[in-house]
Amino acid sequence: MGSAALASATLVTSSWFCVLAVLAVLGDAFLPFLPSGTLVILAVLKTSQISGAPLFLAAAVAIASFLGDVLLLALARRGAPFVRRRLERRPQLAGSVRRIQQALDGRTSRTAAAVVIIARFVPGGRTALDLAMGHSPEPSRRFLRWSALAALVWAAYIVTLGWLNSHWFNTTWLSLAVSCAAATSISAGVARLVRRHRRLSIAATATAAPETVG
Repeated sequence: MGSAALASATLVTSSWFCVLAVLAVLGDAFLPFLPSGTLVILAVLKTSQISGAPLFLAAAVAIASFLGDVLLLALARRGAPFVRRRLERRPQLAGSVRRIQQALDGRTSRTAAAVVIIARFVPGGRTALDLAMGHSPEPSRRFLRWSALAALVWAAYIVTLGWLNSHWFNTTWLSLAVSCAAATSISAGVARLVRRHRRLSIAATATAAPETVG
């Protein structure tokens, strides 16, 4: 195979990886088990030698992430049957939705934006967040502003992570392994901090309750 044909085949393969990654990001609002982060990192590694590819991929990932939020939010607002069934069948998800609604209730714009961005880094957090806002009296426009910001932050983070490791290591499999391990560790760390904050908030509320009664 000639060099031109090889380059063309590589470009086609890389394009398919990018399409698959973008579709996974779009869909993981509905199906949080999709390995969207892994697929984005793999797409970055496959296109890291193409000039400008990481920037275009980051933009596509951010748009797909935002559109996924818009679609799930719209379905939740309209009371789509599958949304109701999902909350009824998954008490843990329903509990997460309630906690996010409480976290956003009465918050300032800056604090609410932080909650939306942090939810992007917690496994399943994006789904719970979209459903929470879908059942909230808050106007959608306000949430979508934060969602767009969160999509940009997450896309920049995951693409940069893959791009950096593609330049630090000489093999794709090692770059992928290190990138995925780093992304998993960061997500686990954020989830741990969120759980700790929730426990402290519950403890503070329980401590303040007797004082209020007294």
